[in-house]
Amino acid sequence: MEDAGSGRGRLVHADAPWIRAAGGAEALYTHLGPVRSDLEKAHEGLSASEAAGDFAVLGELAAVRESWLRRVSTAQGECGSLTGKLRAVARGHGATEQAVRDGFGPLTDVPAQPSSLYLLGGGDAGGSEK
Repeated sequence: MEDAGSGRGRLVHADAPWIRAAGGAEALYTHLGPVRSDLEKAHEGLSASEAAGDFAVLGELAAVRESWLRRVSTAQGECGSLTGKLRAVARGHGATEQAVRDGFGPLTDVPAQPSSLYLLGGGDAGGSEK
């Protein structure tokens, strides 16, 4: 971002996107919490039904259920991990921005001196070469 009319660029950090992403990951983690018990309840009694007949589909259903339980567990773990990491990124960017601002703060108050231009540029302060 550039300050209007100053010709100086300005990098601005916004932690809101990182905080929103962390909130989304946390919400998904919470939302996935009851899925395991919901799947278990939905499948109660299916193994007892197996005794009533030879249903191959029940074995396949159990395999699918186990696969989904693993997937939900993995997704919940990833969301839990991301929540803290995303918040840490927001804090880290904010701290870095403040450190940079503090480091350049003393330099912004020093007026440009013509003699320093001569020393840096190799010419006199008026811009003409000897």
